[in-house]
Amino acid sequence: MTANIVLLPGDGIGPDVVKSAVDVLTRVGEIYGHRFNFTSKLIGGEALRQGLGALPDDTRDACKASDAVLLGAVGDPSFDNRPPAERPEAGLLGIRREMQLFANVRPAKVWPGLEQSGPLKPEILAGTDLIVVRELTGGLYYGKPRGIEPDGSAAVNTMIYTRPEIERVARVGFKLAQARGKRLLSVDKANVLEVSRLWRTVVTEVAKEFLDVTLAHELVDAAAMKLALAPSKFDVIVTGNLFGDILSDEAGAICGSLGLLPSASLGEGPGLFEPVHGSAPDIAGRDIANPIGTIASAAMLLSDGLGLAKEAAAVNAAIEHVLASGLRTADIAPAGVKPTGTRAFTDAIVAALA
Repeated sequence: MTANIVLLPGDGIGPDVVKSAVDVLTRVGEIYGHRFNFTSKLIGGEALRQGLGALPDDTRDACKASDAVLLGAVGDPSFDNRPPAERPEAGLLGIRREMQLFANVRPAKVWPGLEQSGPLKPEILAGTDLIVVRELTGGLYYGKPRGIEPDGSAAVNTMIYTRPEIERVARVGFKLAQARGKRLLSVDKANVLEVSRLWRTVVTEVAKEFLDVTLAHELVDAAAMKLALAPSKFDVIVTGNLFGDILSDEAGAICGSLGLLPSASLGEGPGLFEPVHGSAPDIAGRDIANPIGTIASAAMLLSDGLGLAKEAAAVNAAIEHVLASGLRTADIAPAGVKPTGTRAFTDAIVAALA
């Protein structure tokens, strides 16, 4: 296979972890006879520093014309006081909208050997392997009207979902559940939000297309509590943009570190693959970032973006092998264990692929 992959290293530790993923993908190509053509483009704070918008036109065009996109991280606190359209995050929201990436798939599982890394007791955490499907292009983050009154006396954001938006992301959740434990939990706030009442109605209707999947509904506050108390009880969760943002980060913290979690943003065209963690500018360039989330995102790029399931499995097996050897980055290293740097950890995964 020959595939054109656009790289969006972005801000903070983004360039560090994207380099790790490129090293792994390059080795995969050598082993399996594929050719991956990488092209780097600007997004977020790095684009703003060049005097461009957070999502430059050539970045948008390259991504839409690619076979897949790999993103590092977006976010820079030095732009925090700018209007929303002039902040790095506008680039991330923009690329999701431009590529029509409506479903964000975020797996959260406990890697063998890391049962002690999370805040929960190992016996509670053991067996946790779930997926959060987050609707990505609607809801509170995109709804209008939005804004702040000129005198600062009030602000407004609008949560809105249409029936087609709910239907398409629900189908993603049901199809994932069909391939796993055949259990789908739809999360909303139907006791107080009209938007959530429509959400619950539509998801229930879509369930009639998937009679082999058991559907349940949960209010978001109850779901958050149960996720912390019994994470191994969950299979696939489908929810809106805001709730999905929060619950997927909670799942990451439960599993030990946000640095461990990958994600895939999917639509009708090329997908965008990125780790769940933020830009962490305080550790950028210090060789201490955890590359697992980005390397696992590269594995999702192989399987969900390019249809290379065997190669993706090899990458995940290599990550598991390195963790089994005892190597740990700083965020998951227990007391008394010397942390392994980003580059050395990546080199170990590349070596394990062979």
